[in-house]
Amino acid sequence: MSGPRLKDKTCFVTGAGQGIGRAISERFLAEGAVVIAADVRFDGGLAGARRVTLDVTDEAAVATAARAYPAVSVLVNCVGVVVQGALLDCDPAEFDRSMNLNVRSMMLTMRAFLPAMLARRQGSIINIASVVSSVMAAPDRCAYGTSKAAVLGLTMSVARDYIAQGVRCNAISPGTVETPSLHDRWATTGDIEAARAAFVARQPMGRLGQTDEIAATAVLLASDEATFMTGANLVIDGGMSL
Repeated sequence: MSGPRLKDKTCFVTGAGQGIGRAISERFLAEGAVVIAADVRFDGGLAGARRVTLDVTDEAAVATAARAYPAVSVLVNCVGVVVQGALLDCDPAEFDRSMNLNVRSMMLTMRAFLPAMLARRQGSIINIASVVSSVMAAPDRCAYGTSKAAVLGLTMSVARDYIAQGVRCNAISPGTVETPSLHDRWATTGDIEAARAAFVARQPMGRLGQTDEIAATAVLLASDEATFMTGANLVIDGGMSL
């Protein structure tokens, strides 16, 4: 396919302020899409995107955003939080926060944007999950792994229910990707270099993933090249789960 792969597509990306969400937004713009970039805050950048301040856990605000952008044909759910701790270390309130932000927010955005997609009989939903889910476990990630497994179940459910109505729903499950939030977690350990080395050591490729590598797969799922794909979970983890 020649030319911009997402020309004439309107894409709504949550968690677009940094990390994977920002990389996806930038890649979509480069591929000719109209991009609505949503997050609770932005640190500059994303020239060419329409930036929307949005709390995706606020049902009314999400519904308002969907009404404001009825032409959205690609929805990318990229908001998430990493709650650390094994089961006995996981405070129930933190577990609830993880489920609310990582799973319920995706349910809200899909409920809001799906009706217009169904009316046009065309849409692609991309949920950012994680390899730490039903794919594999990681130490001290009880709430996080549970929430991301739920994202995969939610993705398959939506894919199955709307498979005959022109809407596709797929997931991307990254492994360890170098992002600002990961850098922040390294900083809390008090030894950034040691923390980084520990993360790299568990990667069979000997390096961390990069946000552009996740964004490239999101372009595929958003494009018309993937019209026969729905309910899939694309694992991009450098072999971490092997």
